[in-house]
Amino acid sequence: MVLDASEELILSPCDGKVVVIEKVFEPEFLKEEVIQISVFMSPINVHINFAPVTGKSIYYKYHPGKYLVAWHPKASTENERTTTVFERPDGRKILVRQIAGALAKRIVNYTPKVSDFRQGDEFGFIKFGSRVDLFVPLDTEILVGLEQKAVGNRTILAKLPSKA
Repeated sequence: MVLDASEELILSPCDGKVVVIEKVFEPEFLKEEVIQISVFMSPINVHINFAPVTGKSIYYKYHPGKYLVAWHPKASTENERTTTVFERPDGRKILVRQIAGALAKRIVNYTPKVSDFRQGDEFGFIKFGSRVDLFVPLDTEILVGLEQKAVGNRTILAKLPSKA
């Protein structure tokens, strides 16, 4: 289910379970309050990661770190991870963070070599249990609930407000 780039919908970047929906301050790139949506991938989930929106990858950074269990709250800032920012054609930015877990010892991210993505394109994968965090604008309508199962490239996590 790849959507038209004009759509305001944000698809799940991976298979798993929604474990976090909360307002947070994102200090690395966005430097503002946003809504964090986190999807935990168990070892039995498919670990391919998909672009949640159509856009250009404008930022990528690899962070070495620990291997806490991926559902641990500190995993987002202390575990090995990559940060990618997708800028939509309308200028809005969605930050996606791939996080290695206790079993996952390898993150693959294609954004350093590919910059243009259509919603649903594969942008990387994480081996075994891990997590993907999305950071979306505060005015985004969240369309999933905690503990809900998400299917990568299929489940609509959120909807951005229309830009007039």
